[in-house]
Amino acid sequence: MRSLLGFLLLAVAAPVCAEPAALPTQEGDYVVRDFRFSSGATLPELRLHYTTLGRPVRDAAGHVTNAVLVLHGTGGDGHQFLRPQFAGELFGPGQPLDVAKYYVILPDGIGHGKSSKPSDGLHARFPEYGYADMVAAQHLLLTQGLGVDRLRLLMGTSMGCMHAFVWGETYPDFMDAMVPLACLPVQIAGRNRMWRRMVIDAIRDDPAWAGGEYHSEPREALRTASDLLVIAGSAPLYFQSAYPTREAADQRVAESTRASLATLDANDLLYQVGASHDYDPAARLGDIRAPVLWINSADDFINPPELGIAEAQVKRLAHGRFVLLPVSERTRGHGSHTWAALWKSELTAFLHETERAGR
Repeated sequence: MRSLLGFLLLAVAAPVCAEPAALPTQEGDYVVRDFRFSSGATLPELRLHYTTLGRPVRDAAGHVTNAVLVLHGTGGDGHQFLRPQFAGELFGPGQPLDVAKYYVILPDGIGHGKSSKPSDGLHARFPEYGYADMVAAQHLLLTQGLGVDRLRLLMGTSMGCMHAFVWGETYPDFMDAMVPLACLPVQIAGRNRMWRRMVIDAIRDDPAWAGGEYHSEPREALRTASDLLVIAGSAPLYFQSAYPTREAADQRVAESTRASLATLDANDLLYQVGASHDYDPAARLGDIRAPVLWINSADDFINPPELGIAEAQVKRLAHGRFVLLPVSERTRGHGSHTWAALWKSELTAFLHETERAGR
């Protein structure tokens, strides 16, 4: 089942569109045996699903030189990057990440997509996972599963943006450049933590959740989660334009609720939202060696610019630049990270800069 946050953020951005027919993909699964989580729990088999575009190019020593890793947000999966508003702007001929030149890797994180997750059968007995676990698994997928020991570029959106900062600190020599989109590199606190906690409590406090062993989804909990996540993913200017009457706004809420209740698994959502519990990269930002192009949007409810956090933290990066997209009729709040046309020119210039620098 698709998780709610991924669904709602895509719904804010645009109606679901078909994947571009001109971009052939390959999919696979890499299974990690006896994966040990940071909690100490283990899973006999951890399945990591992935989608790739293009082909790896290797140098004389056998190292891949053209790999690009793109990491999705909470509730998403690698397939979300195949939609026209992202792939149609980046992956085609002559575009910044032309798959004739680059080997693009789109993994499904732990607990997401076709990778191992609670709804596969373990339910609430699935090991608790955090962002450190998710990044460690991605590293295993690249190095052991795909034979990639260096990235030309690491990109991530929302949760994937946060994963990018964890990657940069944990494996500082692994990537030539980083583009994190739509996050802040500090512990999740304040309003951002509060709405997440509300989602978690709504599920756990619903008697129908039954400790995670429900036979049918806890609908009232999921209604509450749906409402909170509509607001978290909202874009005020766009919403006012797209739903200018009471009737239109009410219909949109009804449609979001109906769609989410039809596709959502409560345990998967609970784990996905809770996975940020170990995220706190601020103290080690100076360990990141790769150049960083960090992009947020000014109408992002989840990462509001008025906090001034980004401007303070970017100074701690050895080679970092922060770009704040101004609010416009084209931005989509937190979902602006998926509308590549908004920031494609910045990415193009950054790729040229880091290539000239010999990275």
